[in-house]
Amino acid sequence: MKYVPLGRTGLHVSRIVLGCMSFGSPDWRDWVLDEDASQPLLKQALDNGINFFDTANVYSSGVGEEVLGRFLNANVKRDEVVISTKMFYPSRETPNQLGLTRENILSSIDGSLQRLGTDYVDIYQVHRWDELNPIGETMEALNEVVKSGKARFIGGSNMRCWHLAKAQMAAQSQGWDGFATMQNHYNLLHREDERDLIPFCEDQGMGLIPWSPLARGRIARAGAYATTARSSNDAQVQDLLYGTPHDPVLDAIAAVAKEKGVPPAQIGLAWLIHKGVQPVVGATKVQHIEDIIAAESLALTDEDTTRMEDAYTPRPLAELPWNFTDNKDPRLK
Repeated sequence: MKYVPLGRTGLHVSRIVLGCMSFGSPDWRDWVLDEDASQPLLKQALDNGINFFDTANVYSSGVGEEVLGRFLNANVKRDEVVISTKMFYPSRETPNQLGLTRENILSSIDGSLQRLGTDYVDIYQVHRWDELNPIGETMEALNEVVKSGKARFIGGSNMRCWHLAKAQMAAQSQGWDGFATMQNHYNLLHREDERDLIPFCEDQGMGLIPWSPLARGRIARAGAYATTARSSNDAQVQDLLYGTPHDPVLDAIAAVAKEKGVPPAQIGLAWLIHKGVQPVVGATKVQHIEDIIAAESLALTDEDTTRMEDAYTPRPLAELPWNFTDNKDPRLK
């Protein structure tokens, strides 16, 4: 596994980030692995050189952080891995709090650290933009988290370019560092951030760690149109994000994969690595980890990338519905 600088943070991370949403409790989502089933996959990733692990306080209602924390504490020295977690949604600490308020930020970091069994996280991320809370309050609270030593850096996620620019301006006006990383929605089926967010992040020296690099499994199933437990569980969400399952991009991915004799998942991940980002990849099977490791060394030609990219049709910006029952922030009711 090769290691690369994460933006201007000074951190050197594996070119693949292990997303830990699938480790925790199947009571939260039926495709999530419990602790015993999670351990072999976490160990396989660690043994193959992955040193960057991404989680969130909402995953399995906090159990995901606990599972990851116990594994890392038992198997590796703290300074040998990079840990990132996220907040926005109600947590055990503040079950009635939602969003990027000072109270929610400061209480949520303490809860995450306790569950992870560590004194600090390397990157503390906001899970999404908050339309209602003043950005100055948010950035001040995040700066306090960094000054206290509870996080080394702060990161954003799921923002439009103007959101990020507004946040960075608010931080810089006070002499704070602002966001060091961005976990955005980026894959071969959703490339809209190439217009402005990604160039802005590059200009700011931010590390890019995109989520859903395989388009919630659609890229991994390119050419087969098969289903998995997760894909059948959130089919409506996938349609919302990516439209028709028979996208021409998938045909191009399948063709490149066939020519190289590798699974389509490896092609999708290799394309992102080729773009110079560190994708956050989830896993529920040994094969998933194997694809992750193999993709890191898979070379794509300019012809390969052009063929897949030329099949892309610009689409409306699409994000997750955030688990609100009517897709609206409940604070607006």
